[in-house]
Amino acid sequence: MVFRSLRSGVAGVVHHLRLPAAARAEHAADRSPPPGMDPGAEAAAAACLDWLREAQDRSATADGGVARHYSLLSGWAASYPETTGYIVPTVLDAGDRYADPDLTRRGLRMLDWLVSIQFPDGGFQGGMVGQSPVVPVTFNTGQILLGLAVGARRDPAEYGESMRKAADWLTATQDADGCWRSHPTPFAKPGEKAYETHVAWGLMEAVRTEENGAWRTAAFRNVDWALTHQAENGWFDRCCLTDPEHPLTHTLGYVLRGVVEAWRLSGEVQYLEAAVRTADGLLGARRTDGALPGRLDRNWSAHVAWSCLTGNVQIAACWLQLYADTGNRRYLEAARAANRFVRRTIRFDGPAETRGGVKGSYPVSGDYGRYAYLNWATKFAVDAFLMETDALP
Repeated sequence: MVFRSLRSGVAGVVHHLRLPAAARAEHAADRSPPPGMDPGAEAAAAACLDWLREAQDRSATADGGVARHYSLLSGWAASYPETTGYIVPTVLDAGDRYADPDLTRRGLRMLDWLVSIQFPDGGFQGGMVGQSPVVPVTFNTGQILLGLAVGARRDPAEYGESMRKAADWLTATQDADGCWRSHPTPFAKPGEKAYETHVAWGLMEAVRTEENGAWRTAAFRNVDWALTHQAENGWFDRCCLTDPEHPLTHTLGYVLRGVVEAWRLSGEVQYLEAAVRTADGLLGARRTDGALPGRLDRNWSAHVAWSCLTGNVQIAACWLQLYADTGNRRYLEAARAANRFVRRTIRFDGPAETRGGVKGSYPVSGDYGRYAYLNWATKFAVDAFLMETDALP
């Protein structure tokens, strides 16, 4: 046993020494607490938006989509349709907020690219451009629908048909109990996914754009199905990419947002109560530094030492929404603390490929988005930071 432990330790040292210099430097810099300063929500959001501009310009496929990530090991990745889809609302809303025509132009370019790669039946592929197999996937289609719905509100003639095709495809491929099983992603562990309430949210945004009874029914049918997998303490089973017994805060953030949006669209208190159960469970999981552990067990206890930065800002956004709806200041304070933690991990100087980007994990060697700055982590950070700004007097 001692020999095995020693051998493992030596292998870890050798692996670390073989890392590129930038990765070793970031690993060394990622100490607890995070070494950076908090410039405030608005300034951090602006830096994150600049990183998203860079990620669009530097995508390895140069097609108008946003690079999935910048890796300290391998550089810029190809465009990622799924997350480009829900980056669209963030960029377009920021363009309006700041009267920034460049952001508006970028958001529309993302939409045009997405429309160009839609399958004839309305679905969208999983994975990055260039990954195989190239097949329609439920989750990715739902995330892209979030962008198409916003696009259709701005220009129904340009984006309305694509929105309708995606929403119709999701509705037609849903099982009778509300779960989607027929078009899973090939890039995650097989099985039912409670976090596809985030797909239901895509349908809800389509309904907000263009009322359609079938889309509405499908959206709430899925949320109702997901709630059959919610425990009394708010924890969700079947809610992870790879480890349902210890879900990522990232996927818990997905499922919670879908339930919150069900409450906001319907006004039905059962959805608010369900959202509060999960939100309160997450309140109890916080660390003393304000962050959430990267994975949580069914008792809301930490399963890992690292933190998933994406999950922190996703859940912060949900807490802020629930603060607006309930007036519970515990949600506001928890969201501000989680956001501050994430902001202190962001670099606000240095090279453009890392400046303003949000890493997958803290420390960077954590087991989610390891050694990479993720486009969706950065997008959710913008959302949460601006929501925090708007929540404060």
